[in-house]
Amino acid sequence: MTTRIKFQQSLDDLKERLLMMAGMAEQAIQRSIEAYRMRDLSICELVFHSEPAINRMEREIDQLALDLLAMEQPMAIDLRFILSVIRINADLERVGDQAVNIAVRVREMGAFANIDLPVDIPRLASLASSMVRKALQAFIEADAELAQSVLTLDDQVDEMNDAAFSTLSTLIKEKPELTPQSLNALIIARNLERVGDHATNIAEDVIFWVRGADVRHKSGVA
Repeated sequence: MTTRIKFQQSLDDLKERLLMMAGMAEQAIQRSIEAYRMRDLSICELVFHSEPAINRMEREIDQLALDLLAMEQPMAIDLRFILSVIRINADLERVGDQAVNIAVRVREMGAFANIDLPVDIPRLASLASSMVRKALQAFIEADAELAQSVLTLDDQVDEMNDAAFSTLSTLIKEKPELTPQSLNALIIARNLERVGDHATNIAEDVIFWVRGADVRHKSGVA
């Protein structure tokens, strides 16, 4: 087997592992939102138990990527691929962290009366999750245009988070007795907005890999 073929197989293995990592992170977010929707603390426990495996997978992927950089002298597009995998891997681990944060908040809400809050957290979650899925689809297909479409969705997530903040802040003023539930929902919305940010980062990394163009911070926002 030639060195080049072996290297290509290692790249394929790296991609496969990243997709496994993606599946774990996506599942964690879906479970955390299901826990919120059902107010089911047993689902929160599933999210907590999945965190060590996600962290372990992140370390394994980073090590494999670094080994490839150390052992080979990859061509430009392969080098960009490996660097993108390292960055996407970190964002996926943080998506897992957001899921844990949401589960913590759901657990705290369990100590209070279950009330209908005037915010659509599942809708915000659906949009943020769809951004992650699209960004990963763009990665699988090396599709920079699909990745570009993810960037346009980030504004919608930001707007929904801002609306949730405004609505819940007003509710806290008008009904102080609902402060604990409102604050936890507000923080959950913020965590989902961060999931959208991580999806945006992944999409930008796909564009960097495929086109060799760094599109981060192009809006002038750090």
